[in-house]
Amino acid sequence: MKFNSSNRRIFLDPSCDTAISVKKGEKVDLILSPSLYWVKKITLPVKNVRDVKKLLPSIFEESLPQGNYSYNAYKSDEEFIVFAYEDKKVLEKIAQCGVSSSQIARVYFAQSEFENIDKALKLSEKSALYVQDKLVLLAPLQWFSSVDALSLDEIKLSKHKINLQQYGHIVDPKSLYKIGGVLAAFVVLLIIELFIANTKLDKISLSKEEVFSKYKLQSTTLQNSASLKKYTKIYSTQMKLREYITLFLKLKLKKDQKITIVSYKNRILSVTVSGVKQATQKRIITMLQQKKADYKTAFHEENLKVEIKL
Repeated sequence: MKFNSSNRRIFLDPSCDTAISVKKGEKVDLILSPSLYWVKKITLPVKNVRDVKKLLPSIFEESLPQGNYSYNAYKSDEEFIVFAYEDKKVLEKIAQCGVSSSQIARVYFAQSEFENIDKALKLSEKSALYVQDKLVLLAPLQWFSSVDALSLDEIKLSKHKINLQQYGHIVDPKSLYKIGGVLAAFVVLLIIELFIANTKLDKISLSKEEVFSKYKLQSTTLQNSASLKKYTKIYSTQMKLREYITLFLKLKLKKDQKITIVSYKNRILSVTVSGVKQATQKRIITMLQQKKADYKTAFHEENLKVEIKL
């Protein structure tokens, strides 16, 4: 069996309190334990992962402790699996375990690499990995009557890798003074800009609250966007329905011809016209074709039944 990586795999968990032996120049692929990130499974009225990533700070806002987070997401069937993690804490744990950042080839979440396991996997004498509702979670080992051994070499790594952002935490005093000198030149301008921005922000917040209250909108922009999409679709369907009904009502029928049935159900408009001759039937079909309607017809004893899918 061939795998998509020849690098050594390491499962990184906070319980790692001893250095991992990595040879000089050796490259490793890291799989992060669920203890090192937050994950959610969500459904959103958007199609692209790129659009979902823009929403993640708001989605995680109320569930994360204070910190500096990075976000990621990928699509799984009709749902999105979304992540929040702190690069600094992950990098600190990597350093604690004796792995240099220069030796890291790729980094993955346990979620993406173990989401298809059907049995708990033993991590240590105290914990195990398992899947619940498509989410990879950690649990005490004693919860399970039987577990499989964790074998990283047997898994095929996914395409859902991430890049850890590295920041410099030590600043040379001379560099600090230079930076401070440059920033000092803009202090006055920044204070003025901040004052103006805060004033405008207060006005915008007040206007937003007034609009939400006046029109009885939902509490979040995401909920309102979903409602807008729903009612826009209803409006579009209703306008098409009115358009087609108007077309039939404007038909120049002869005295012995009339519309006998008009019904609408499950987005299907049904119209029956009695006393229809071949010329009238052809005129009605031509009218529907010009409107590029999704339709079908049935003709029986001079009764023409037309069904239009909206």
